[in-house]
This record gives sequence, C-alpha cells and structure tokens, in this order.
Amino acid sequence: MKRNQKILLSGNEAVAKSAIDAGCRFYAGYPITPQNELIGYMAKNMASSGGIFIQSESELSAISMVFGASASGVRAMTSSSSPGISLMQEEISYIAGAELPAVIVNIMRAGPGLGNIWPAQSDYFQAVKGGGQGDYHCIALAPSSVQEAYDLTLEAFVLADKYRIPAIILGDAMLGQMMEPLVANGKNYKPLAISHKPKEWAATGCFGRKPNVVKSFYLNLGDLEKFNLKLQKKYKNIKQKEQRCEALNINDARIILVAYGTMARLAKEAMLSLREKGIKAGLIRPISLWPFPQKIFQRLAISAKRLVFLVIEMSYGQMLEDVKLAVNGRRRVEFLGRSGGGIPTEEEIIKSSLSLLSS
Repeated sequence: MKRNQKILLSGNEAVAKSAIDAGCRFYAGYPITPQNELIGYMAKNMASSGGIFIQSESELSAISMVFGASASGVRAMTSSSSPGISLMQEEISYIAGAELPAVIVNIMRAGPGLGNIWPAQSDYFQAVKGGGQGDYHCIALAPSSVQEAYDLTLEAFVLADKYRIPAIILGDAMLGQMMEPLVANGKNYKPLAISHKPKEWAATGCFGRKPNVVKSFYLNLGDLEKFNLKLQKKYKNIKQKEQRCEALNINDARIILVAYGTMARLAKEAMLSLREKGIKAGLIRPISLWPFPQKIFQRLAISAKRLVFLVIEMSYGQMLEDVKLAVNGRRRVEFLGRSGGGIPTEEEIIKSSLSLLSS
C-alpha cells in the first residue's frame, strides 16, 4: 500500500491491522460479539505476516497464552468484549505482576452479566481501577475514531514495551462496527515500533547467560512489598509522563463537556451547537483513561472562576469519579449518562447544559 493512501476499515479491523503493523506476532482470542471482525482479521492475516493465530477454547486460555508468549519476548495481544474481559481479570493481574507487556482490546457491550450486544462504556472501572487482585494498573487508551483505533493500538504496543505493563484499548460496539477511512502508514506510523530490540528479561533459553525468571509470586516476607513499591514508582512515572487528552474551546468556557471514546463525538457536536447559540462551551476528551489526564482539570479548577463540568458517559457514572477527584471540590461537576445500550443524544446534552447554566 502506498504511503498516506486511505483505506476503508471498521474499527475492529483497524485495531487488528495496527497490531500486525506494530509487530504483534502472537494473537489468541475467543469469538464474542461485537468484536468478531477483529478476530476474523487476525485469523486471515496473522500467518501471512509471520505470526501465530490461535482461536482458543475460552477467554481464560487466550489470556494465559498471551502471558506465555509475552514472557518469551514476543509482542502478543488478545481481544474480547465485556464478559470475556471479565473472565481474563485474574491473568491480567498476573501479567501486571510479572511486569510483562501485552495488549488487551475490549470492545465494550452493555452489562452487567451477559447484557446485550449494544454499545456501552460501563467497563471503565474494570479497565482503570484494576479488575483483578493486587495494587496494579494497566495503561488504558480510548480511541474515538477508526483512525485513532489504528494509531492508539500502535501506541499501546510501544507503551506496553516501554514500561513492561499491560495496555488496554477500550472501545465500544459503535467504534468496533463503524467503518471510516484511515491512513495506515501515515504520519503516526512508527516503523521503529516494529523492529524492537530483543528483550533482555525474556525467557528465551539461557544459552551463555544466567536464567531469566518471569513470575508474580514472592513468598519470603517483605519481598512482595519491595516489589509493590517498585511498581508504584513505575506507575507514578507513567502518571507524570503519559497523560493524554484532547481539549477544545476551554480557555473561555463556562461549561466544559467531558466525554471519551465515541461518546465524545456526540459531545463535540453538542459543544459546537452550544457555541452557535452563544454559549461558551468547551470539551475535554480523555484519551488516556489511565493515567487519567488530571493536570488539565486541576489547572482549570484553579484558574477558571465560573465553570461547570458536565460528564457524559454511556454508563451511570464511572469516569465521573475521576473527574471529581481531579477537580477536588473546587468546581461544580454534574453528570449525564445512560446505559444498557442507551446513548445520550446531542439534544439531551444541549438541554442538560442549558439547564445547568441557568440554575
């Protein structure tokens, strides 16, 4: 494909293509709607790219295979949707505890339980708070377009390797299923992300060197606490360096809409409509959900005198908690949300915004 040539792909396919372009050479997954186009793309293209594709017997085995592949130094990925990701949580904790890089894709559907196959954002807590046991984190990135699904998947592999940490791509059924043009080898394409150096820590056989041990088990008293302190130091570094967001029209805003993923696209249209009505509205779209982009909220909470934040989610208030923590009571934070497949409309966002400003 020629450089900067546009191709038409779904969000699911864009993630899969990006993973292969990023040098992912091991994929294991189990089919579940609404991410099946992703696993289908990997099944079709991994072998011709020099990689291994396995349709596992369950989500549990898929994430366990990713653990093993990553431990051997291979770039590895799995994908699923909400109930399947829930099944993977223990092993994701093991991967974090072993300081292994891996990419996990969650194309969210509505819950709880099996729920339905409609879009939702109710897995936010699971992704950013650590769904398994222990004091650990995963980097969590939230694309809002097919192009960004491609770009952020490349970035997820880079960050996972850089920090030896699991990285989650958090999308939803709308993003997974929609088709948009993308440039797959344009300005954000990172060839260096493909030809990464051999990983000195990997369990590749100890010919001429001391054995490498990959583990998350520390039996001697005090050893696990030392390891946890090491992790916390790494997480603090990530929080300082990897906060990402998009901010529009925030400097003069009286109300700032806060939304991520595909929900942010509707929020952006609502913001533009409010601006046309003479209402000074802005938008903050968190791109990194962990680390959450606290800095921009803290700055606005201190500097802006008359300002209200309206958090909009396809859930009943999960990212809301991180916004409130960042604002720390300095400014008013309100919420608009639906779930179970319900999506806040542009009209509902505008109505809520006007009501807040008049109250």
